[in-house]
Amino acid sequence: MDPEELKILAAEQSRELMEARDFDFAFQLQLQEAITASISLQPSTSTAVPTPTTLPHPENDGVSKFADLQTSELLQLEREIDDRKLNELEFRKMRDDIQRRIHDHRVAQEILRMPEDEWLDNGDNFEVPFGEATSKNNDKELFRVYFKGLVENYSSKVVFGGIGVAICDSRDELLFEMRKPFYGSAMNRQCIEFKALIEGLNAAIALDLKRVVFFCDYFPIFQFVTGRWSAKQRKVAALLNQVALLRQKFSFCQPSLVPRNEIKFAFRFAREAMISQINKVAESDASRNVYETCVICLEDTDIGQIFSVDGCRHRYCVSCMKQHVEVKLLHGIVPKCPHAECNSDLKLDSCSKFLTPKLIDIMKQCIKEASIPVTEKVYCPYPKCSALMSKSEVLEYSKGSFLGAERLGIRKCTKCIGLFCINCKVPWHYNIVCDEYRRRNPNPPEDVKLKNLAAMNLWRQCVKCNHMIELVSGCYHMTCRCGYEFCYTCGEPWKDKKATCSCKLWDEDYILDSDEEENDDYYETDSDDYY
Repeated sequence: MDPEELKILAAEQSRELMEARDFDFAFQLQLQEAITASISLQPSTSTAVPTPTTLPHPENDGVSKFADLQTSELLQLEREIDDRKLNELEFRKMRDDIQRRIHDHRVAQEILRMPEDEWLDNGDNFEVPFGEATSKNNDKELFRVYFKGLVENYSSKVVFGGIGVAICDSRDELLFEMRKPFYGSAMNRQCIEFKALIEGLNAAIALDLKRVVFFCDYFPIFQFVTGRWSAKQRKVAALLNQVALLRQKFSFCQPSLVPRNEIKFAFRFAREAMISQINKVAESDASRNVYETCVICLEDTDIGQIFSVDGCRHRYCVSCMKQHVEVKLLHGIVPKCPHAECNSDLKLDSCSKFLTPKLIDIMKQCIKEASIPVTEKVYCPYPKCSALMSKSEVLEYSKGSFLGAERLGIRKCTKCIGLFCINCKVPWHYNIVCDEYRRRNPNPPEDVKLKNLAAMNLWRQCVKCNHMIELVSGCYHMTCRCGYEFCYTCGEPWKDKKATCSCKLWDEDYILDSDEEENDDYYETDSDDYY
């Protein structure tokens, strides 16, 4: 039934209920008057004066209560119909906006493909009207639906959930976003992931999208929707059936399994929805002193000061997490979850809430360094820049400016735009090949300064990645951040955790106390990261 017809029907039923309630009130009033008149006409045969029968007040009558209930339900239905109309209007506007954006993009692509002479002759008269042809062409567009469902146990009886949905076009530009919180006591990860997928498909249908690919980062969901697994639980089976029915409404709808870092904005939207629920409950429970014990400092901490690690969901107080992250960053290490044997990376967005701007910049640099393999790292040789880049990144950037950049070795810094030689690691030497430059400059001033400084401070250079390493404390068995193991005394490599030289393993001057001597492995991995 059309929403407008449904609203008219609800208004008619509300009017009839009001008339019925008025009629019942009039009937009760007439009946009261008749009973009173009848009692007053009776002869007085006794000294006792009969008391008139009091009828219940019309508002307390069962018929009136039922009418009031029906009226409130009809009013709620009318509000829901109005909300539905507003939602449909918003989705209609979004559909028109999506079609117009796709149309504009295609027109721009057509203009780019047009020869320059043709554009000079006909460019002023070129136009592609926005109309029916646009919507037909939009049916060929393949849209991307990213979804994520998160759950977190707030207590033994309460579970919070959050749903995030992001719909992008074929160029991965965000078109639609959704954050939806869930709150309850019976919720698991499979169900919340299915609910997120259903919300995403419903949104795509409301936007009138015909061809979609929905991206999963949760392997069981991918196995269910591809038919490789069959649902054994009744609730999961019902959700899977609902997904199957929604997929039939598309001309093309296929799943794709991707890692979490490729589901775009959906994870952030789901987390924001869940955190909003947790914060609301935390604020309402503040008067009741809701605390959680941090497993690091063993202090009872207010629930609002508890930090939850993305991915693994381990929880610690903000104070402990701040100290943990600061220590790791100052050692040049990307911080991970402090839980034993947990390798979940800490996200910059989450940690930025308690880090200073300087530490945020350090964390960005650490994350970038960790993302580039050691053999791929290259730094801008200009002292005022020193930007970190990958060899493949700077090569692609330079190809647009120089023909034969890969063969010549010339590169352009992505930050300062300065030219340098990738082979010699120096500013670009014009009109000189690399061999001739090295012959003329066997000992560059910067290298001489570095080597003198290394000799003065007894530093060692890793033969694999060329990083300078300083022994602060511990044994002479060094493990560079690139994974290469060697002897700090002579530089010979270690193989299979055994030295290939006869140098002594340690020196008492580098052992602070007996406890550190027992924890020698700690210094093998951490003391060699200074360079």
